[in-house]
Amino acid sequence: MNTPAPAGVWMITPGHAPTRFPTAQASGADVALVDLEDSVPPAAKPDARHTARAFFTTPVPAGTVLGVRISSPTTRDGIHDLAALADYPVGPQIVLIPKVESPRDIEIVAGALDTPDHTPHLYALIETPRALEELPSIVRAECIAGVLFGTADYATATGCGRGWEPMLHARSMLVASAATVGIPAIDSPFFDLDDLDGLRDEAERVKALGFAGKSCVHPHHLDVLTNVFRPTDEEITAARAIVAAAENAGGRIIRIGHQIVGPPMVAAARSLLVRAQARTVREVTA
Repeated sequence: MNTPAPAGVWMITPGHAPTRFPTAQASGADVALVDLEDSVPPAAKPDARHTARAFFTTPVPAGTVLGVRISSPTTRDGIHDLAALADYPVGPQIVLIPKVESPRDIEIVAGALDTPDHTPHLYALIETPRALEELPSIVRAECIAGVLFGTADYATATGCGRGWEPMLHARSMLVASAATVGIPAIDSPFFDLDDLDGLRDEAERVKALGFAGKSCVHPHHLDVLTNVFRPTDEEITAARAIVAAAENAGGRIIRIGHQIVGPPMVAAARSLLVRAQARTVREVTA
């Protein structure tokens, strides 16, 4: 990829409800994603494939990346989704692939959609126990750009709850596997629409665990997630100070205020600046 894979806040909207498209597109989310999979009833899927074309031809606020979640490429619906996407006049910048359990799933999508003029970022949706077992090979797929965790399907497959403790093992595995190859991990939506305190708590926990962003399915959650995941001016200033001090120290461990700063902290500061710069570039070029 020529640019860093988008992270931050993802807003997902159903593909068969075009009246909701403007809200998602104008939400200010880092990624606005139109869904062709679980949120679309089977009977509505053909219309959704056609309707979703317009999602990618409408101007959006600077900094927002547009994407789509297809059905699994190993299903008939997924095959139809890929055929439809290949004919869109404007291609999605992100394609989220559900039920990924093998690098093959990613290779199928890349083979169907990549062209010399357009190569979307491909994200694997990890939502089954088998996917967790296969994570080391999935994250090393040649065309993968990132991973997203699906708590609802994972809880159904395992019979566990969706609370913090039942999901901690899977989340930790996902973040660790993504980190081994330097790709972002995005967390699942929080499904209690009115519990904003619970949303903030979960968002702060997954950020501390290493997730680079979190998805949502309702605009009501956007402000909370933006406050948690988007680098603030203060964080950017602090990161710049860490990087500058490290460069002046020639790589030695340094002290900034009351903190001892070594190579891992410097690397984290550089990563934050890369994410902030990537969003700035998207805003300038949008």
